[in-house]
Order: sequence, then structure tokens, then C-alpha cells
Amino acid sequence: MHRIRTRTLVAVAALLLAAPLTAAARPAEDVHVEGRLPSGATYLMDAPAGWNGTVLLYSHGYTPPGVPNPARNAPDDTTKSLLLKQGYALIGSSYATTGWAVTEAVPDQLATLDTFTARFGRAGRTIAWGTSYGGLVTTALAERHASRLAGSLSMCGLVQGGVANWNSTLDPVFALKTLLAPGSGIPLTGLPSPAAAAQASDAMTAVLAGAQQTADGRARIALAAALHNIPGWNDPSQPRPAPTDRDAQQSNQYQAVVGLVKFPAFVWRQEAESRAGGNMSWNTGVDYHAMLRHSPYLKEVEELYAKAGLSLESDLNSLDSAPRIRADRPATDWMSRTSSFTGRLTKPQLNIHTTGDALIPVQSESAYRRAATAGGSAPLLRQRYVDNAGHCTFNPGEQIAALHALEDRIGSGHWSGSDPASLNSRTTAADPDSPARYLPYSPAAYPRPYDRAHPADVGRK
Repeated sequence: MHRIRTRTLVAVAALLLAAPLTAAARPAEDVHVEGRLPSGATYLMDAPAGWNGTVLLYSHGYTPPGVPNPARNAPDDTTKSLLLKQGYALIGSSYATTGWAVTEAVPDQLATLDTFTARFGRAGRTIAWGTSYGGLVTTALAERHASRLAGSLSMCGLVQGGVANWNSTLDPVFALKTLLAPGSGIPLTGLPSPAAAAQASDAMTAVLAGAQQTADGRARIALAAALHNIPGWNDPSQPRPAPTDRDAQQSNQYQAVVGLVKFPAFVWRQEAESRAGGNMSWNTGVDYHAMLRHSPYLKEVEELYAKAGLSLESDLNSLDSAPRIRADRPATDWMSRTSSFTGRLTKPQLNIHTTGDALIPVQSESAYRRAATAGGSAPLLRQRYVDNAGHCTFNPGEQIAALHALEDRIGSGHWSGSDPASLNSRTTAADPDSPARYLPYSPAAYPRPYDRAHPADVGRK
């Protein structure tokens, strides 16, 4: 098919936004549109010949500062191609800025939808979907702008919300500093600049490298991983350890903890702090004994401590008696207001997550379930799980299967065909080349949930 490629300037985008709405225009040919919104964000649209009337509004994941930030309208090229063949229109923006950009991402996504409507007419159905940080953006759209959507699909989403995310990112590095580098002076919060964040990250990475060479250090790294619910199989390139192979599990966790230290815990935190106007996270009042007791990885930690001849109780006492970190209340208020959830859905949402996710652990789904239950919208929420290691490591068939299950819920008014077996059948039907890996699964509780449906959370800062 001939593809039409259009680049739209800001002035043209403004005219499109002002154009009268018409009935949906079914393009006679595949149409590809690129342009720029008044905010400076770029957008990307693909409308296939014979458009089926459904538009999928895709929110992409976190883009670090200094990294190219193109507009994206699908999670990967194969999924995109399959969906276009099925007749879906695909749209998405870059967001006007990189980093923790939720205050730009939500309006930029809505403006992209407005621009699509001005060109092609109103969609019969609009579904928001997104991956990783884009799952947070998708859920923000679902809670705040439900009138624009028929439903939403969050994949590997940061659905615990911003405050919970940054609190849980603090816990493992607090443990590492307290137990492995107590006199190092490595700052964990209040990072004044990107350079200071990079310096702190490098210092903690060096501490980790040294600790991994000793049995005591490996046990303490496993403890830090357990406080963040980092699984012992978290990368598809890793051989899957046996359930009792604690050394292999810890080695895999070490690699993920290094990644956490190199990026989210310091460099990405600094960018978020600069937006929030200070430190938005705390560990005052946290009981690390209780947190470890509820971790799925308690047994591993206990066995590695015993193997090292190290006292776990003594280390937990050190954590519980160490000087704590307090939040800057205005910064927490900003993060809560912009990036945490009410749990009040009014349209169906389906969430999918891999069980072996180290970056956004699968327990984040428990945090949003808690919010939705308190917000009175639990019947609108379904959460399903894929048996794989890694962050967002779904295959095309699994993603399309979830989309079709959500569409059935939108059309019928009840959840059917969304159980793991049905999703596996849908996966194979959507893409025979995709292995079908949905399974029955119930994640543990999120270690430190925070949402706006619980007044006690909002008051705890």
C-alpha cells in the first residue's frame, strides 16, 4: 500500500485542533502522519485503509534526560504491524519533556487524540494503553479523563504511583549504605545536580562490586533486593535458577541491584526531585523487620545469611536504628497530586505484568488493587500475569490477547475470556509465533503502598 507521510508544523496542528468534527473518515489508503503539538511534543499516527473505528492511544515508557525522545504509537514494530493489519489506528506522542514527565504526558496524549479526531473524525472507540512509566500515564488518563476513553490497558505499569515508587526505590539503597558503606557519606536524597547524582551512583556501584566478592556482602545485597522485591530470575538471558539455588538467585539479583543503583536510585531520582522541588520520599517509621518478613524472598535471605555466618537479626536491628530520611512535604504533595492514584476507575482497565520484573516488581499490581478496592472500582479492574523474566518482556501475541480481552469487556459489560487459559488461546490466535505464557498468579503485597484512596497514606509523609 502506498503510505502518505505528512509532517505538520505547530501552526497546522493548531488549525487541526480547531477544525470542526466530522464523521470518522475511513482512509482509502494507509495514512502515516507525523507532527508537532503546541507544547513541542511530537506525535505519530497510523490509520490503515479500512480503519475499524478503534483508535489505540499509546503511552510510552520513561525516557531519561539526554536520550532521544521520538514519538511512539506502539510498544514494538511486530505488534504495531499486526494491529494495523487488524484495522486499528495507532497514535501516540513523545511528551514535551523527558524524565518524570507526567504533567506534560497526560495533556500531550489528549492533544494527540484531539489532533487525530480533527483529521479523521471521532473514533467509535478509544482505548488508552501503555508500557512501564506509560502504564502510569495510561492509568492517570483512565482515572482523570475517563470520558475520552472506552477502557485502558496497562502493561508492566508503574501502577503503584509515584510516591510509592520513590519510597520503594529508597529502601534498598538505604539498606546498602547502612550495612555496606555506613561511613561513606553517599547522599541518597536531596541530590543537587545530575553530576552529584552520577557521582553518588558511581560510589554505590563500587561498593556493590566489592561486596559481591564476599559471602557477607552477597547476603546483604540479597537483603536489599528483597526489600525491593527483586526476583531471583529477572532477565530472560539468565538461566532460570532452581527454587533452592540461592547463589544463582542472588547473582541474578545483584545484576538488577546494580541497574537500580546506576539509574533509578540516583540519576532518575535527581530529575524527579528537581520537578517536585525536593525529596518526595521517606523511611521514617518503617519497620524493616516487618518488610522483610512479608517479602517473597525471606527464605533466600535467611539461607544466605546462615551460609555467611552472619546475623540477620543484627543487621535488621541496624536498619531499624539507623538515622532515617524525612521527606520534604511540598515535594511529596506534588508527587502525590500529579503521580499517585485514587483508585476510582469508571471504565474497565486490564493490567498485565511479567512475574520476573525487577524494575517495576509485579507487586505493584497489588498496590493498585488496594487503591481500586478502596476507591470502589475493583470490579472494573482485572490483572493478569505472564511467566517471564524481565521488564515488559511480553511478546506481540500476549499484548494483543490482552487488548482483545479488554475489548470484549467493553462490549459485553462483563469480564469473560480473560482468565489465563483464555488469554493463552487468544495469544496463539493473534500471533502463532508468540509463546503463550499467561498463568494463574497472585503477587505478594506491595511493601509500602501509597494512594489517594487511603487518607492515612496521604497524611504519612
